[in-house]
Amino acid sequence: MASVSASTDPLPADAEALRALLRAALAERDAALAERDSLAEQNDRLRHLLRQLQRAQFGRSSERLDADQLQLALEDLEQAVARSEAEAEKRDPPRTRRRAETRPSLPPHLPRVELVVAPEDTACPCCRGPMHIIGEETSERLDVVPAQYRVIVTRRPKYGCRACDDAVVQAPAPERLVAADCRPRR
Repeated sequence: MASVSASTDPLPADAEALRALLRAALAERDAALAERDSLAEQNDRLRHLLRQLQRAQFGRSSERLDADQLQLALEDLEQAVARSEAEAEKRDPPRTRRRAETRPSLPPHLPRVELVVAPEDTACPCCRGPMHIIGEETSERLDVVPAQYRVIVTRRPKYGCRACDDAVVQAPAPERLVAADCRPRR
């Protein structure tokens, strides 16, 4: 019976290994306590700002803030949140995710309208020889027709010259209602 309990015991028998395990546990506890204290401090700051905003919004008319002062308080709140997020990122850097993981693809049951955008001239700019398709970029966006949803698939073939190996031609992407760099980030 003694050998069964000894084999299931997760603690090492070596005293030095036990000390190292205890040091690691204490370090984890200290880190958790420090994080708890910083989060409690942040919560106190946010509660204080919230009370100030509530007092400004719902207090007596003589105590109310004008819109500019209210905007300043909201900016302070946003700065406090951004500061805490930056501190959290320093402690735990975010993992890089590919775009496909962050944004789900559009549902497959929606009808698709393919739009192929080809360059005006597919002759090699160097030797004026014919170019062949070497790849393409595909993007999907949701389009709303009144009472109908559909996905517009834009294909832009890339043409390359077999003789030159350096020449690649592709049509520019069509204009969009919302520019790619203006989309909100999540």
